[in-house]
Amino acid sequence: MIFKMFLADGFEEIEAVTLIDLLRRADFDIKTVSINKSLEVKGAHDIIVAADEIFDDVDFDTVDALLLPGGSPGVPNLSTNQKVLDTVKKFFNEEKYLIAICAAPFVLEKAEILDGKKITCYPSWKDMIKSPEIVSDQVVVDGKIITAEGVGSAIDMGLKIVEIFSGKEMSEDLKEKIVYRK
Repeated sequence: MIFKMFLADGFEEIEAVTLIDLLRRADFDIKTVSINKSLEVKGAHDIIVAADEIFDDVDFDTVDALLLPGGSPGVPNLSTNQKVLDTVKKFFNEEKYLIAICAAPFVLEKAEILDGKKITCYPSWKDMIKSPEIVSDQVVVDGKIITAEGVGSAIDMGLKIVEIFSGKEMSEDLKEKIVYRK
């Protein structure tokens, strides 16, 4: 499985790094993709990271899942980028996984793919997402769309992704290794 995480200026650092860290610990092939013209991306709390790849250089046909971190203005930057929206819609139409945390389900809303879907998102974004049934769970899986509420649910989301793609035993093993007792 090949995973790509979009990074836009203003992304939520804890969400992005937590998911990247957990998935790499589980030996997933996950790379970060800058939607900027350079690899450098500045997070919502002024932490600058170097992405692995630039959007225009990625062959998305070989990718199995997209991850979208929240953050502001990260989510507005993702949701106003037509290439991002087109890629999200293509993944949905090809029945590939779309994984969004915090405010990032808004990007899925903007791509017009949430009709009839059950999701969760950051509480203050609920009124901006009109299509789906929104619940207050930490992590929600509806088919190939996985969503989580925010920073506080990043570990839960990472463990759920590992469970979905590598099984419950691998997820439990990772949970034990990181001393997660929830």
